[in-house]
Amino acid sequence: MPTNAGCDSSVLTEAKTLRILNIAYPFSPVNDSSVGGAEQILYQIDCALTEAGVTSIVIGCTGSEISGKLIATETFSGPIIHSVKIAAYGLYRQAIHQAIEEHHPDVIHFHGVDCTAYLPSTSIPLLITLHCPCSFYDCALFTLNWRNLFMHCVSSSQHATAPKNAGLLPPIQNGVPIPQHSPPYPKEEYALTVGRICPEKNVHVAVEAAKRADCSLLIAGAIFPYETHQAYFKEVVLPKLDHRRRFIGPVGGQLKWKLYSQARCTLIPSLAQETSSLVAMESMACGTPVIAFPSGALPEIIEHGQTGFLVHDVAGMATAIQSAIEIQPSTCRRIAAERFSLKEMTNQYLSLYRRLARNGTGCGMLQKGQTLCPSVHKESE
Repeated sequence: MPTNAGCDSSVLTEAKTLRILNIAYPFSPVNDSSVGGAEQILYQIDCALTEAGVTSIVIGCTGSEISGKLIATETFSGPIIHSVKIAAYGLYRQAIHQAIEEHHPDVIHFHGVDCTAYLPSTSIPLLITLHCPCSFYDCALFTLNWRNLFMHCVSSSQHATAPKNAGLLPPIQNGVPIPQHSPPYPKEEYALTVGRICPEKNVHVAVEAAKRADCSLLIAGAIFPYETHQAYFKEVVLPKLDHRRRFIGPVGGQLKWKLYSQARCTLIPSLAQETSSLVAMESMACGTPVIAFPSGALPEIIEHGQTGFLVHDVAGMATAIQSAIEIQPSTCRRIAAERFSLKEMTNQYLSLYRRLARNGTGCGMLQKGQTLCPSVHKESE
């Protein structure tokens, strides 16, 4: 697996004394095979912090595998329904309180779209990375005026969609590991999709486009235990699969990079306003062009005709699959290395942690017992 994580020594000199508490989304493990972008970024941040000698603590569900100290909470089986969320949020609030008491973190960094349900009452600087579209978050989040609460987006296009009164910090663009050498895998005649299987990811369109292009397709991803996600796979995606268009489940580590490197192209037919796309960045880093709908930040990432194609429908995607051979793998790798550096991303986070730890405290602004969203917390008791 490619790795170019780590941080510049100039960034680390002061940062080594930091204690950073990262809070994962409660329902998805953080490890090398994580499907969600938020989990992948948290995994890389934790690796970089540990490598730098910074104290890294992560609260995540059982099954998480991190480099620093893990505080694991229960993994709930079955559908993620309201009662399951309430139970998970209660456990998270307890775990966060315990971590604050035992580890005295300098900064607490939240990655879950549901973080309003377990934000603590504390004067410690709180950082929220908005990995999802701003519309996915509780609207109360953007009306706060806490001096110790800071938020930022992961792309310029996402930042532009945020509420004007949100007072966001500048975006920190996601980064991915960049192979140091050309992948040793020959190209094969299949297209690839990677990511969550859910309605907004529109995976069935990739299947239809691959069929039109007479191209094989591998669908690598996970089906989360949400009723709508599982119904979408069973009722919409599964009936379209055949011996050449196959679902292979989640992949990680060396296998994921091998699949990217060997693919003819990577398809992203997403309907969601993508805030970023680690899939597009990783594919390009492996020398594989990306064919995508121009949703959210994807036009920022894909250079049409250079690292892939932006299309608007099934027919356009099918035509682009056939044209993918025109894109040079070396161009994809070069542009990915220039624009999507993992080291640059981790350096920015470490610099931000240092600034927040030094200047970001709310000086006891919150009163004991005060919460962000009283209605949410009341339901969860």
